[in-house]
Amino acid sequence: MQIHDSIASFRAARPAMGRLAFVPTMGNLHDGHIALMTQAADHADSVAASIFVNRLQFGAGEDFDRYPRTFAEDCRRLEAAGVRHLFAPNETVMYPVPQRYQVAPPEEQTGILEGACRPGHFNGMATVVLKLLQIVQPEVALFGKKDYQQLMVIRNMVLEFNIPVEVIPGETVRAADGLALSSRNGYLTDTERAEAPRLHSLLSGIRRALQAGERDIPRLEIDALEELAAHGWQPDYIAVRRRSDLQPAQADEPLVVLAAAKLGSTRLIDNLEI
Repeated sequence: MQIHDSIASFRAARPAMGRLAFVPTMGNLHDGHIALMTQAADHADSVAASIFVNRLQFGAGEDFDRYPRTFAEDCRRLEAAGVRHLFAPNETVMYPVPQRYQVAPPEEQTGILEGACRPGHFNGMATVVLKLLQIVQPEVALFGKKDYQQLMVIRNMVLEFNIPVEVIPGETVRAADGLALSSRNGYLTDTERAEAPRLHSLLSGIRRALQAGERDIPRLEIDALEELAAHGWQPDYIAVRRRSDLQPAQADEPLVVLAAAKLGSTRLIDNLEI
């Protein structure tokens, strides 16, 4: 695997890569990331990944400084998964001057759910993804469904900026007990890890209820929030929304139920399509 720590190095190698599938990450890779790499290989001649912990998408008081950085192990896993090129810039490479120009997705898509809890997060995320796509110039880019709102924002950004890349979603990879894999799961204590699957269990219950014909969505959301709180969680939201733009659910539309909650000091997110 070739590791590129500069834009010039990656761009010099790019012509030989052929049709390229790209998976951007912040490192500390788990099986969910590796599943995306494997899926990417089905869509292109070569697979490239990136590792960059993007300061712009972390808010004040969030975990930028303590975000897990496991570069050597990440490289081992990427190479084993068939990734042939890794773009691994530092902050000076990605932001050689202050990033005053930033992508500002529409408020109705980013001022809700995650955006309401993490102001500015989607501006920083969209800005770095746009920069990475410009640098890597892939034909295909893969993003996991676990970050559902992020996936929606990226799809819309690619569409509206006419970026010549196909965005392909990857299914959420889960532990045997249902917990969605996440780099932040490593923050959980043993007791919290045993409790953490409750989030997925509650979302599954909401999905079953809606599939069985239940239509009192506010009651389903409130009951789930109350159960989380009763078991020591600090919930931010549990919301049933339409998939296309995450606006309030309408009858007979494809739906998704999304959740975010803190367990101890660890904030977990999850979702299930209905």
